[in-house]
Amino acid sequence: MPETRYLWNPPPVPSLPVRGRDERLPVNRIFCVGRNYHAHAVEMGRPVDKSVERAFYFTKSPQTLVASGSTVPYPSETKDYHYEMELVLVVGRPGFRVSAERAHELIYGYACGLDMTRRDLQLAARDKGRPWDLGKDIEQGSVCSEVVPLEGVVIERGEIALEVNGQVRQRSDVSKLIWNIREILADLSLHYHLQPGDLIYTGTPEGVGAVVPGDVLAGRVEGVGTVALTVGPAEAG
Repeated sequence: MPETRYLWNPPPVPSLPVRGRDERLPVNRIFCVGRNYHAHAVEMGRPVDKSVERAFYFTKSPQTLVASGSTVPYPSETKDYHYEMELVLVVGRPGFRVSAERAHELIYGYACGLDMTRRDLQLAARDKGRPWDLGKDIEQGSVCSEVVPLEGVVIERGEIALEVNGQVRQRSDVSKLIWNIREILADLSLHYHLQPGDLIYTGTPEGVGAVVPGDVLAGRVEGVGTVALTVGPAEAG
């Protein structure tokens, strides 16, 4: 077959380091679960009744991925830039219409993540019934740690916490997820053919808030690891 030629060089494949491995993990897609801790749903003014509601999702471009420990500029067009600390689920095997009982077979491992959000833009879009893209799909807005291989392991509990400038802002437990790991995988696989390298940000607990240039964020998930980010000054126009 003839070699494919492009008008310009394609961008590099987004990837993450893997604990204990020399190879990097290529990232395919980024899914995020919305309002998946009761206390956070309440603080956002949208309580969740699991008995009558299904989980909902939004996506972020893989190109928004940034490594833990990075310094990123304060993003444009916002005055209310928020952190959301999350456990990140990493898919390692293909799966479509997978039962909750078999969901563990898809798991490669986990990571710690920050779903950074232009909250003012997100809420303005939400209140008008518009998509959240400008509020969520932010350049350098998907922070992720190294991946910890835990094949087939379903994390059911463990502290999740975030500090800003050394002060605790978020602290909860993964056991408080409204839709747990098995349920997320099973439900999402009804909508998509899940693939190796898919990341699922599983939701954030209460305590979200704004950051400003100079702030240093440090998060952790028990049994998984840590994630860090420094917010730099906004880029000049």
